[in-house]
Amino acid sequence: MTVMSEPKAPWISSYGDLPFHLQYSDKSMSGTVLAAAAKDPDFTALSFMGRNIPYKDLARNIDLAARSFYNLGIRPGMRVLVCLPNVPQAVYCLYGLNLIGAVPCMIHPLSAIDEIVFYLNEGSCEMAVTLDQFYGKFLKVMEKRKVKKLVIARISQELPFIKSVAYSLTTEIKFPALRPDGVAITWKRFLKYADRPIEGRYAVEDKDINSEAVVLFSGGTTGTTKGIRLSDRNFNAMALQTAVMSHEDVRHTRMLAAMPVFHGFGLGVCIHTMMISGGTSILVPRFNVKSYAGLIKKERPNFIAGVPTLYEAIVSSNYLDGVDLSCLKGVFSGGDSLSIELKKRFDAFLAAHNASIRVREGYGATECVTACCLTPYDKEKEGSIGIPFPDTYFKICTVGTIDEAAYGTEGEICLTGPSVMLGYINHEDENASTLRLHADGNVWLHTGDLGMMDEEGFVYFRQRIKRMIVTSGYNVYPSQLENIINGHPAVRMSCVIGVPDPYKIQKVKAFVVLNEGVNDTPGLRENLMDYCRERIAKYAMPYEIEVRDELPKTLVGKIAYTKLS
Repeated sequence: MTVMSEPKAPWISSYGDLPFHLQYSDKSMSGTVLAAAAKDPDFTALSFMGRNIPYKDLARNIDLAARSFYNLGIRPGMRVLVCLPNVPQAVYCLYGLNLIGAVPCMIHPLSAIDEIVFYLNEGSCEMAVTLDQFYGKFLKVMEKRKVKKLVIARISQELPFIKSVAYSLTTEIKFPALRPDGVAITWKRFLKYADRPIEGRYAVEDKDINSEAVVLFSGGTTGTTKGIRLSDRNFNAMALQTAVMSHEDVRHTRMLAAMPVFHGFGLGVCIHTMMISGGTSILVPRFNVKSYAGLIKKERPNFIAGVPTLYEAIVSSNYLDGVDLSCLKGVFSGGDSLSIELKKRFDAFLAAHNASIRVREGYGATECVTACCLTPYDKEKEGSIGIPFPDTYFKICTVGTIDEAAYGTEGEICLTGPSVMLGYINHEDENASTLRLHADGNVWLHTGDLGMMDEEGFVYFRQRIKRMIVTSGYNVYPSQLENIINGHPAVRMSCVIGVPDPYKIQKVKAFVVLNEGVNDTPGLRENLMDYCRERIAKYAMPYEIEVRDELPKTLVGKIAYTKLS
């Protein structure tokens, strides 16, 4: 028998009253949310395009969705594809399926046809839920992969009356009518199934909280897209940890939920953390900087969370000029590396708009739901992603081994704690290499990320191991070069890649997007190269800087560096 021991970690005493251990719920995801709803039935749980949905209505809709899924044949352990943006129906499906012990597979609604076919097959899903505007795409999907039932939701059904009528007449009228084939049904008809009698109990009250509860899919920027199996315990632990790390009483606060529900950051932080804490999630179904700024002005949220590209868009626009942001209690960045220059610019932006806080950078992976490390509220170190969450332990291992490296030494970031995934679907070899038993008897998640830890326990992210460039025998980390290039006054954002070279194996190439009003000229490019020569070692210098109008993005807003060449 393996004896489990508590991992070693530095005790950090200088960050207020942050607890080292937390007491976690023994309820399921839906159970924790329904308990929160019972305490605060009249408080707003979801805000959606001008409509406020109180916790009592959230609880009722979760129950309706649960009974409807059950009467359509969904049983514990079955998976259902949920292909929705940030709309209330996505939340009802998430917790409704959980209530009956079934598993939502959350995917991006803008996924391509073949991608959706892959997700259906990978999750063995026989039922799917999507919006009416994607019905035409699903008709093509079903030519390649049938489902038994396809539920079609409409945004208008969750809008205030006047907006609902207007949206139906101006937008939804353009979408194709459902075929009378018995496969596709409207959300309204779907909910009618809740009225049918049920023999026995449909809600699973004794659910194993360590069993599969949600499947999220990896972003696919570094390899094959994989289904990540996450448990109730994973989500509940991460949500409580996030609430504690915010250093604020989250109850009755408001989070602007722009990060998508098919992403761990959006689902775990923007939705589940708020729902178990009695807060409000302001759902943002589609992001653009103008509407996002308008929501900040109108809704005055207490928390915002996003990827660096979101904050870049905000500081590069004038939509929040003169707006008072003193309402903000927390601004969190994750999902991708936040450059030092962008952090400085956004902190200055917050200060200029009367906010008393600074952006706090975090770190995480879908393999542990999302965030597992965050800059403390009262101390930050340049270039650091912060300290581990309570009950989450980090160590730096020599790459390719389980041997712990000394403080200050670079290696692979590994972590263990209650939010670490159950494993990947159908990828046993990767499970074995990613979830590894260490000498202390604990299973550690090998993230595939390079980093280091200092003696105070602050963690520093360097780069994805697979993205590291090796040129003439030297290791070059693109994010470090991007930090330098982003410091040039003409550059809005950059991306550095390695391209094949017969002599050096790889050589360094940089792509940049210029600030508005800056023209691409031979003189500017030479100026950029001179700037780099002053700050970058000769072996790591880009051989070329290519100017682009924009950089390709993944579905969750990261720069898709694999599409550059």
